Amino acid sequence: MQLQAIDLTIIGAYLAFTIFIGLYLKRRAAQDMKAYYQGGKRLPWYMLSLSNASGMFDISGTMWLVTLCFVYGMKSIWIPWLWPVFNQVFLAAFLSCWLRRSNVITGAQWIQTRFGDNTGGRLAHMVVVLFAVISVLGFLAYGFIGVGKFIEIFIPWETVAPYVPFDVPPEYVPHLYGVFFTSFATFYVMLGGMLSIVWADVVQFTIMAISAVIIATIAMMNVTPEALHAATPEGWANPFFGWTLDLDWGAKIAEVNDKIVSDGYTLFSIFFMMMLFKGVLSSLAGPAPNYDMQKILATRSPREAALMSGFVSIALNPIRYLMIAGFAVLAIVYYQQLDLMSGGKIDFENILPSAMLQFAPAGILGLLLAGLLAAFMSTFASTVNAAPAYIVNDIYHRYINPQASNKALIRASYLVSVLVVIISTLIGLFVESINSVLQWLVSGLFGGYAVANVLKWYWWRLNGIGYFWGMLSGIIGALLFPPLLGPMFTGVAPDILPLYLFPLLFLVSGIVCVVATAMTPPEDDELLKAFYRQVRPWGLWGPVHDKVVAEDPTFQRNPDFKRDMFNVVVGIIAQTCLVAAPIFLVIREGGSLVTTLVVFGVAAVILKKTWYDRLERTADATEA
Repeated sequence: MQLQAIDLTIIGAYLAFTIFIGLYLKRRAAQDMKAYYQGGKRLPWYMLSLSNASGMFDISGTMWLVTLCFVYGMKSIWIPWLWPVFNQVFLAAFLSCWLRRSNVITGAQWIQTRFGDNTGGRLAHMVVVLFAVISVLGFLAYGFIGVGKFIEIFIPWETVAPYVPFDVPPEYVPHLYGVFFTSFATFYVMLGGMLSIVWADVVQFTIMAISAVIIATIAMMNVTPEALHAATPEGWANPFFGWTLDLDWGAKIAEVNDKIVSDGYTLFSIFFMMMLFKGVLSSLAGPAPNYDMQKILATRSPREAALMSGFVSIALNPIRYLMIAGFAVLAIVYYQQLDLMSGGKIDFENILPSAMLQFAPAGILGLLLAGLLAAFMSTFASTVNAAPAYIVNDIYHRYINPQASNKALIRASYLVSVLVVIISTLIGLFVESINSVLQWLVSGLFGGYAVANVLKWYWWRLNGIGYFWGMLSGIIGALLFPPLLGPMFTGVAPDILPLYLFPLLFLVSGIVCVVATAMTPPEDDELLKAFYRQVRPWGLWGPVHDKVVAEDPTFQRNPDFKRDMFNVVVGIIAQTCLVAAPIFLVIREGGSLVTTLVVFGVAAVILKKTWYDRLERTADATEA
């Protein structure tokens, strides 16, 4: 099947709409920096939450998740813990409230409230900006390669080549398409800032929701449970696992076994434990300085920050996994009809676009394509918006031109947006697969981020110098460990190597962080007391707590550690149910679906009593 006139009309109308939003909101966004980066802190939490969910509904991630669902079936519900997806639960439980109480514009500015403006504070500030820019470039390259692969399926190069005045090697065709579509996203985020992102995201999420329901319905109408069972190996529909994966596709689709080996998930229990260890530590560290943090800081109060983070999973997972399961099921049963060739070899990351082209009727295909392009542009735009927030606000305005006018700062943001897109595009030219860059980002770079950012919340003694050296050693380790130590791990698939190197990265970064802190004096008492009073973290804050109580005997220690941890466990269970339920629905495993919904219902009732009902009192205890 090919794109019809109605499909092209829908896609063209959507692209025109995004440019209109950017132009329409340009004047409001240009009022000042807070309006540009945070919508003036006037946006309601549910709109920010839908925007955040839409930003996470990215094209590269969806292609990756469809591939996982195709290959691993119900066991694929655990693999996104690599991100980790449950960091949203930690944020909702307590970290979003803590972060929002600071009332700053960026995460790098937040560092000042913890480490001050001395040498250590400035070093800590600079290393956060460095990390933010590297991670933004990585995520843009990840999205860029995904959209290029995606579009190549729908618009074969053979149909475009006669109109292009230069030759493009087949392996670089996805990159050329990536350049074209990133240009649209760059235009509207430059003009409208956070306002255009949020309004466009709400529309985009609506498109995605309609598309997801349609494709799940098509899958359920065209694939019987018997046909799916006949096309999948034993254990595909079972979310639970033993020491090894025990999925043998040999008698069904033999090449899938090669994919499992290259992914490195065969020893699934070891993989799961490493993933859980890394995920919990990364979640305790709080959000990385990217669009997720920007959305939290853009909320109107700490309570709304918690609600925003909590609602993301409820909005995102049922819709997203209806679509993922629908495409995966259609692709499995009608596998022989798919075209998965890319650059002369089978590429399982092409399952999503190939299945769309094969199974979506005219009109619906245009809606789906517009929806997924919307998803790409949403993620891309949110990420691009984060980069100038750090570079312009935290470097240019702070160190280079403190007297800059709002107009000069907005223009600098336009320039930085364009430069960041160009650099990430150049990086994307060297990326072969979505999975490889994803693994480096979530296990390597974010692994290096974890230690210093866990300690900054929960240990009073950590100072700016220790934070700086801990972060810097983590970033350097993330860049150097895979190429230097990779040859020692001959039995580990290259794509998953960063996950297996995480404990070493964590250990090295942790030792550097603690030693550098011990060798330098603690932060100023007044700074620590102000931070402790405003944020009210639990953890190892005893000496600071004693000093605060000596000045104000009415001050109460945060008693919520056990309740917060309980809510995290229950929240992760509820979130996992929201992932599993739509897949069980599409594959028509009725008994499993009912069990999942009952477990979710129990978890929801518990969270109503232990989290939501107590949010009013705890989240706004220190209103920002």
